[in-house]
Amino acid sequence: MFCPADRPERFASALARADGVIIDLEDAVAASAKTAARGALIDADLDPERVIVRVNPVETPDFEADLATLSQTDIRTIMIAKAESAERIARIDGRYRVIALCETARGVDAVERIAALENVTALMWGAEDLVASLGGTSSRKPTGRYRDVARYARSRVLVAAGAQRKAAIDAVHLDIADVRGLAREAADAAASGFAATACIHPTQVAVIRAAYRPAEKQLSWARDVLVAAQREGGVFTYRGRMVDEPVLRHARTLLRRAEDGR
Repeated sequence: MFCPADRPERFASALARADGVIIDLEDAVAASAKTAARGALIDADLDPERVIVRVNPVETPDFEADLATLSQTDIRTIMIAKAESAERIARIDGRYRVIALCETARGVDAVERIAALENVTALMWGAEDLVASLGGTSSRKPTGRYRDVARYARSRVLVAAGAQRKAAIDAVHLDIADVRGLAREAADAAASGFAATACIHPTQVAVIRAAYRPAEKQLSWARDVLVAAQREGGVFTYRGRMVDEPVLRHARTLLRRAEDGR
Protein backbone atom coordinates (compact mmCIF):
# COMPACT_ATOMS: atom_id res chain seq x y z
CA MET A 1 0.00 0.00 0.00
CA PHE A 2 1.29 3.46 -0.90
CA CYS A 3 1.70 5.98 1.89
CA PRO A 4 2.90 9.59 1.47
CA ALA A 5 6.29 10.15 3.07
CA ASP A 6 5.13 13.46 4.54
CA ARG A 7 2.44 11.70 6.59
CA PRO A 8 4.53 9.79 9.16
CA GLU A 9 1.52 9.44 11.44
CA ARG A 10 0.15 6.95 8.89
CA PHE A 11 3.22 4.72 8.65
CA ALA A 12 2.37 2.38 11.53
CA SER A 13 -1.28 1.92 10.59
CA ALA A 14 -0.34 1.23 6.97
CA LEU A 15 2.10 -1.47 8.05
CA ALA A 16 -0.53 -2.97 10.34
CA ARG A 17 -3.00 -3.33 7.48
CA ALA A 18 -0.94 -4.23 4.41
CA ASP A 19 1.68 -6.88 3.66
CA GLY A 20 4.11 -4.15 2.67
CA VAL A 21 4.14 -0.37 2.50
CA ILE A 22 5.53 1.83 -0.27
CA ILE A 23 6.49 5.12 1.33
CA ASP A 24 6.26 7.67 -1.46
CA LEU A 25 8.82 10.45 -1.82
CA GLU A 26 7.75 11.22 -5.40
CA ASP A 27 4.31 12.29 -6.66
CA ALA A 28 2.56 12.07 -3.27
CA VAL A 29 4.82 14.76 -1.79
CA ALA A 30 4.84 18.38 -2.95
CA ALA A 31 8.24 19.80 -3.88
CA SER A 32 8.10 22.17 -0.92
CA ALA A 33 7.52 19.28 1.49
CA LYS A 34 10.15 16.81 0.27
CA THR A 35 12.89 17.91 2.69
CA ALA A 36 10.58 17.50 5.68
CA ALA A 37 9.35 14.17 4.32
CA ARG A 38 12.92 12.88 4.12
CA GLY A 39 13.48 13.91 7.72
CA ALA A 40 10.33 12.07 8.79
CA LEU A 41 11.57 8.94 7.03
CA ILE A 42 14.91 9.09 8.84
CA ASP A 43 13.17 9.49 12.20
CA ALA A 44 10.62 6.71 11.66
CA ASP A 45 11.02 3.31 13.29
CA LEU A 46 10.17 1.01 10.38
CA ASP A 47 10.62 -2.68 9.53
CA PRO A 48 13.06 -2.56 6.58
CA GLU A 49 11.87 -5.96 5.37
CA ARG A 50 8.32 -4.69 4.80
CA VAL A 51 9.03 -1.16 3.60
CA ILE A 52 9.76 0.04 0.07
CA VAL A 53 10.52 3.69 -0.64
CA ARG A 54 9.44 5.14 -3.95
CA VAL A 55 12.20 7.53 -4.86
CA ASN A 56 12.22 10.23 -7.51
CA PRO A 57 13.35 9.45 -11.09
CA VAL A 58 17.07 8.80 -11.45
CA GLU A 59 17.47 11.78 -13.79
CA THR A 60 16.39 14.28 -11.11
CA PRO A 61 18.37 16.01 -8.34
CA ASP A 62 15.78 14.72 -5.88
CA PHE A 63 16.95 11.15 -6.54
CA GLU A 64 20.37 11.79 -5.04
CA ALA A 65 18.76 13.47 -2.02
CA ASP A 66 16.47 10.46 -1.61
CA LEU A 67 19.39 8.00 -1.60
CA ALA A 68 21.31 10.17 0.84
CA THR A 69 18.27 9.97 3.11
CA LEU A 70 17.99 6.19 2.82
CA SER A 71 21.66 5.76 3.63
CA GLN A 72 20.73 6.99 7.12
CA THR A 73 18.13 4.22 7.51
CA ASP A 74 18.06 0.42 7.27
CA ILE A 75 15.70 0.45 4.28
CA ARG A 76 17.31 -1.09 1.23
CA THR A 77 14.43 -1.67 -1.20
CA ILE A 78 13.59 1.24 -3.48
CA MET A 79 11.03 1.74 -6.21
CA ILE A 80 12.33 3.87 -9.05
CA ALA A 81 9.60 6.19 -10.30
CA LYS A 82 9.32 6.63 -14.07
CA ALA A 83 12.09 4.09 -14.72
CA GLU A 84 13.39 4.54 -18.27
CA SER A 85 17.16 4.13 -18.43
CA ALA A 86 18.64 0.68 -17.86
CA GLU A 87 22.11 2.23 -17.90
CA ARG A 88 21.38 4.64 -15.06
CA ILE A 89 19.50 2.07 -12.99
CA ALA A 90 22.44 -0.32 -13.33
CA ARG A 91 24.71 2.30 -11.72
CA ILE A 92 22.62 2.64 -8.55
CA ASP A 93 24.48 1.85 -5.34
CA GLY A 94 24.62 -1.92 -5.06
CA ARG A 95 23.30 -1.86 -1.50
CA TYR A 96 19.79 -1.28 -2.85
CA ARG A 97 17.28 -3.73 -4.29
CA VAL A 98 15.36 -2.03 -7.09
CA ILE A 99 11.72 -2.28 -8.10
CA ALA A 100 11.47 -0.56 -11.47
CA LEU A 101 8.21 1.30 -12.03
CA CYS A 102 7.80 1.38 -15.81
CA GLU A 103 5.07 3.97 -16.21
CA THR A 104 6.04 6.00 -19.27
CA ALA A 105 6.25 5.20 -22.96
CA ARG A 106 10.06 5.15 -22.75
CA GLY A 107 9.95 2.96 -19.67
CA VAL A 108 7.69 0.38 -21.27
CA ASP A 109 9.83 0.45 -24.41
CA ALA A 110 12.92 -0.33 -22.30
CA VAL A 111 11.28 -2.82 -19.94
CA GLU A 112 13.11 -5.91 -21.22
CA ARG A 113 16.51 -4.26 -20.70
CA ILE A 114 15.49 -3.02 -17.27
CA ALA A 115 14.15 -6.41 -16.22
CA ALA A 116 17.47 -8.04 -17.10
CA LEU A 117 19.46 -5.87 -14.66
CA GLU A 118 20.99 -7.74 -11.73
CA ASN A 119 19.93 -5.15 -9.16
CA VAL A 120 16.29 -5.12 -10.34
CA THR A 121 14.25 -7.58 -8.27
CA ALA A 122 10.75 -6.71 -9.48
CA LEU A 123 8.79 -4.62 -11.96
CA MET A 124 5.64 -2.56 -11.65
CA TRP A 125 3.66 -0.60 -14.20
CA GLY A 126 1.44 2.48 -13.96
CA ALA A 127 -1.37 3.61 -16.21
CA GLU A 128 -1.83 7.32 -15.60
CA ASP A 129 1.75 8.46 -16.15
CA LEU A 130 1.91 6.18 -19.19
CA VAL A 131 -1.07 7.82 -20.86
CA ALA A 132 0.19 11.28 -19.90
CA SER A 133 3.53 10.50 -21.53
CA LEU A 134 1.67 9.65 -24.74
CA GLY A 135 -0.31 12.90 -24.68
CA GLY A 136 -3.52 11.14 -23.69
CA THR A 137 -6.07 12.14 -21.09
CA SER A 138 -7.46 8.92 -19.64
CA SER A 139 -6.21 5.35 -19.14
CA ARG A 140 -9.74 3.97 -18.93
CA LYS A 141 -12.82 3.81 -21.09
CA PRO A 142 -16.17 5.16 -19.83
CA THR A 143 -16.96 1.58 -18.73
CA GLY A 144 -14.05 1.71 -16.29
CA ARG A 145 -12.00 -0.85 -18.22
CA TYR A 146 -8.45 -0.09 -19.29
CA ARG A 147 -7.82 1.21 -22.79
CA ASP A 148 -5.83 -1.08 -25.08
CA VAL A 149 -2.60 0.90 -24.68
CA ALA A 150 -2.71 0.41 -20.89
CA ARG A 151 -3.44 -3.30 -21.30
CA TYR A 152 -0.49 -3.57 -23.68
CA ALA A 153 1.86 -1.95 -21.15
CA ARG A 154 0.53 -4.17 -18.37
CA SER A 155 1.13 -7.30 -20.41
CA ARG A 156 4.56 -6.18 -21.57
CA VAL A 157 5.75 -5.55 -18.01
CA LEU A 158 4.37 -8.89 -16.79
CA VAL A 159 6.04 -10.86 -19.59
CA ALA A 160 9.37 -9.03 -19.18
CA ALA A 161 9.37 -9.80 -15.45
CA GLY A 162 8.45 -13.42 -16.04
CA ALA A 163 11.16 -13.87 -18.64
CA GLN A 164 13.74 -12.91 -15.99
CA ARG A 165 11.98 -14.88 -13.22
CA LYS A 166 11.25 -11.71 -11.31
CA ALA A 167 8.07 -10.53 -9.62
CA ALA A 168 5.56 -8.26 -11.32
CA ILE A 169 3.30 -5.89 -9.37
CA ASP A 170 0.00 -4.74 -10.84
CA ALA A 171 -0.96 -1.07 -10.85
CA VAL A 172 -3.15 0.68 -8.32
CA HIS A 173 -6.90 1.10 -8.82
CA LEU A 174 -7.50 4.81 -8.32
CA ASP A 175 -11.30 4.67 -8.00
CA ILE A 176 -11.54 3.72 -4.32
CA ALA A 177 -15.32 3.35 -4.46
CA ASP A 178 -15.15 0.90 -7.38
CA VAL A 179 -14.80 -2.24 -5.30
CA ARG A 180 -16.17 -4.48 -8.05
CA GLY A 181 -13.65 -3.17 -10.57
CA LEU A 182 -10.77 -3.61 -8.13
CA ALA A 183 -11.85 -7.18 -7.35
CA ARG A 184 -12.09 -7.99 -11.06
CA GLU A 185 -8.66 -6.58 -11.86
CA ALA A 186 -6.97 -8.16 -8.83
CA ALA A 187 -8.45 -11.56 -9.70
CA ASP A 188 -7.19 -11.19 -13.26
CA ALA A 189 -3.75 -10.15 -11.97
CA ALA A 190 -3.52 -13.22 -9.75
CA ALA A 191 -4.65 -15.56 -12.55
CA SER A 192 -2.26 -13.94 -15.04
CA GLY A 193 0.85 -14.30 -12.89
CA PHE A 194 1.32 -11.01 -11.05
CA ALA A 195 2.91 -11.51 -7.63
CA ALA A 196 0.98 -8.65 -6.03
CA THR A 197 -1.35 -5.73 -6.65
CA ALA A 198 -0.53 -2.31 -5.22
CA CYS A 199 -3.19 -0.17 -3.58
CA ILE A 200 -3.72 3.34 -2.27
CA HIS A 201 -6.32 2.94 0.48
CA PRO A 202 -6.73 0.60 3.47
CA THR A 203 -10.19 -0.52 2.33
CA GLN A 204 -8.64 -2.01 -0.80
CA VAL A 205 -6.37 -4.43 1.08
CA ALA A 206 -9.00 -7.03 1.94
CA VAL A 207 -10.39 -7.01 -1.60
CA ILE A 208 -6.96 -7.68 -3.08
CA ARG A 209 -6.12 -10.39 -0.57
CA ALA A 210 -9.39 -12.17 -1.32
CA ALA A 211 -8.68 -12.04 -5.05
CA TYR A 212 -5.25 -13.65 -4.62
CA ARG A 213 -6.53 -16.31 -2.21
CA PRO A 214 -7.58 -19.43 -4.20
CA ALA A 215 -11.15 -20.58 -3.68
CA GLU A 216 -11.68 -23.93 -1.98
CA LYS A 217 -13.04 -25.35 -5.24
CA GLN A 218 -9.78 -24.44 -6.98
CA LEU A 219 -7.71 -25.97 -4.19
CA SER A 220 -9.75 -29.16 -4.25
CA TRP A 221 -9.15 -29.46 -7.99
CA ALA A 222 -5.45 -28.77 -7.57
CA ARG A 223 -5.00 -31.44 -4.91
CA ASP A 224 -7.01 -34.01 -6.83
CA VAL A 225 -5.30 -33.43 -10.18
CA LEU A 226 -1.85 -33.73 -8.60
CA VAL A 227 -2.85 -37.03 -6.99
CA ALA A 228 -4.18 -38.22 -10.35
CA ALA A 229 -0.90 -37.21 -12.00
CA GLN A 230 1.04 -39.49 -9.66
CA ARG A 231 -1.24 -42.34 -10.64
CA GLU A 232 -1.49 -41.68 -14.37
CA GLY A 233 1.90 -40.25 -15.35
CA GLY A 234 2.48 -38.32 -18.58
CA VAL A 235 -0.44 -36.66 -20.35
CA PHE A 236 -3.88 -37.77 -19.18
CA THR A 237 -7.51 -36.68 -19.10
CA TYR A 238 -9.02 -35.49 -15.84
CA ARG A 239 -12.68 -34.51 -15.54
CA GLY A 240 -12.86 -34.15 -19.29
CA ARG A 241 -9.81 -31.91 -19.56
CA MET A 242 -6.40 -32.78 -20.95
CA VAL A 243 -3.73 -32.45 -18.29
CA ASP A 244 -0.02 -32.04 -18.97
CA GLU A 245 2.87 -30.40 -17.15
CA PRO A 246 1.75 -26.75 -17.63
CA VAL A 247 -1.62 -27.59 -16.07
CA LEU A 248 0.13 -29.31 -13.16
CA ARG A 249 2.23 -26.20 -12.66
CA HIS A 250 -1.00 -24.19 -12.42
CA ALA A 251 -2.17 -26.57 -9.70
CA ARG A 252 1.08 -26.28 -7.75
CA THR A 253 0.88 -22.48 -7.96
CA LEU A 254 -2.61 -22.49 -6.47
CA LEU A 255 -1.51 -24.64 -3.54
CA ARG A 256 1.60 -22.55 -2.97
CA ARG A 257 -0.43 -19.33 -3.03
CA ALA A 258 -2.85 -20.76 -0.47
CA GLU A 259 0.07 -21.77 1.75
CA ASP A 260 1.71 -18.34 1.45
CA GLY A 261 -1.56 -16.59 2.30
CA ARG A 262 -2.01 -18.29 5.66
